[in-house]
Amino acid sequence: MFGRLGAPEILLILVVVLLLFGAKRLPDMARSFGQSLRILRSETKAMRDEDGDGTTGPAPAPALAGGDRTPHAAPGDAVADAPHRR
Repeated sequence: MFGRLGAPEILLILVVVLLLFGAKRLPDMARSFGQSLRILRSETKAMRDEDGDGTTGPAPAPALAGGDRTPHAAPGDAVADAPHRR
């Protein structure tokens, strides 16, 4: 059904693209496409580097000593200094 694309077909496609977008706008489009590819490549490389070092996220919070599960406010904390309502 669809044959191979030869030189005349590719040339026709290029002419149609040139007529649709204009010669002035094509370099800008190619430049922005190249920048997008560079950003995508750097982000995927950064994601691969993060996966490769064994860390998957922030370090877990340390367990409270002595089985005390009640959180305590730090000295000078506004919540700790507020009067308690019961």
